[in-house]
Amino acid sequence: METWFYPLIGGILIGLATLVYLITLGKVVGISGLLAQACFSQPKGLAWLFLAGLILGGATYGVLVEPSVALPDPRSPWLLIVSGLLVGYGTRLANGCTSGHGVCGIARLAPRSILATVIFMFSAILTVAVYY
Repeated sequence: METWFYPLIGGILIGLATLVYLITLGKVVGISGLLAQACFSQPKGLAWLFLAGLILGGATYGVLVEPSVALPDPRSPWLLIVSGLLVGYGTRLANGCTSGHGVCGIARLAPRSILATVIFMFSAILTVAVYY
């Protein structure tokens, strides 16, 4: 299958899931917020279903589609734990994650989300440029 097909379908599905979540619950989806609810309180309504869909969707893709990108070399468990905690802290500090700001915030023309997404993208580009 063509390489452009999977990202296109993924983007459409993300948009549809976000729209369904907004229509059914009347809330803007935010993955970091849903995950925080799942870890520290009781998620409401379809939040569990949405989180399960994220995990099952990724797992299904991994099983059904031959990977076109090699898996990274194994990393130290401590490095992964510290990295995960820093990402979690950053999402709370920024009042949302890249998906929340990029998908939902920009769609609502929220200045905070537009600025956050520009900073995320600039940081990613700078990191790749320094690394390579």
